[in-house]
Amino acid sequence: MALFSCKQEPTISERPSGWEIKETPVEASLRGLSAVTPDIAWASGSGGTWLRTVDGGKTWVNGVIAGLDTVDFRSIHAFDALTAIAVSAGQPAVIYKTTDGGQNWILKHTESEKAFLDGISFADEKRGYVFGDPVDGKWMILQTLNQGESWYPVANLPEAVEGEAGFAASGSSLLAKGSNLWLGSGGKEANLYKSADEGETWEKFSSPLVQGEATQGIFSITQIGEGEIFCVGGDYALPDSASGNAGLFLSERKEWVKIQQSPAGYRSGVVYFSEFQWVLAVGPGGSDFSIDGGINWSSFSTEGFHSVRLGHAEASVWASGSNGKIGRLSF
Repeated sequence: MALFSCKQEPTISERPSGWEIKETPVEASLRGLSAVTPDIAWASGSGGTWLRTVDGGKTWVNGVIAGLDTVDFRSIHAFDALTAIAVSAGQPAVIYKTTDGGQNWILKHTESEKAFLDGISFADEKRGYVFGDPVDGKWMILQTLNQGESWYPVANLPEAVEGEAGFAASGSSLLAKGSNLWLGSGGKEANLYKSADEGETWEKFSSPLVQGEATQGIFSITQIGEGEIFCVGGDYALPDSASGNAGLFLSERKEWVKIQQSPAGYRSGVVYFSEFQWVLAVGPGGSDFSIDGGINWSSFSTEGFHSVRLGHAEASVWASGSNGKIGRLSF
């Protein structure tokens, strides 16, 4: 019995073929990733690095965001071949935007010295969110209504327990869909937060993922079908451990479904590829897929990545990792 809802008729395909690795001109650790189409993708990472392709990874343009060659930009969201928003992790806590394909990056927001920004997600072309570790007991969640030109805190910031934090391993533990906001946490507790009204009110659900230590928790989330949320993570200090590294949350029932066969280790990124009804997860130890909504997993590649992203047109899946590594899914 299917445990998630999806009205789209499935395309029959047994498994992903693997990753087509793209040669890039950089050696940075690339945790920021945004796929637009099978041809257009952006990435960002350590040393202020940004890069972009418009021909499916055959060629790349790259540079350093605003000359900030000591800053790690672990989150990026691209709208098209010219426009993208990049978010730093650590200090300085800054948000930059380009509208000319990366030639110029304009500072749009700066946070205090207490801030550590973890991820970005847009609900549509105008409304988006950036979240960061808790400050003074509350999560930091910034909102824009004008495609990143200006940012301000959401109406009501949810409270966090002491020792709870977010992860910027892939910039994808925040998810905006319609009026819904989802946030996955880790550390002292690994919780899944939900707001159904753009941040006005919040619910918190304790997750089954491993938790209690600073290296443990939810690292990435994706939506399956019409509302179910799948989380991956684990313990990045134990990359081969498959214990408590995944969870499926049924939104309507407000309950977790037990995973039968987990991904093969710590996983920092996850996406749902609706064309084949695959859930795909990546981590430094390899890549896995599920054909039953995340209940059972199989490895399909030993290629390790930090991040995985579905193209806005939903016709492609891209992944990024260490040493300038970028791949596009083959299927």
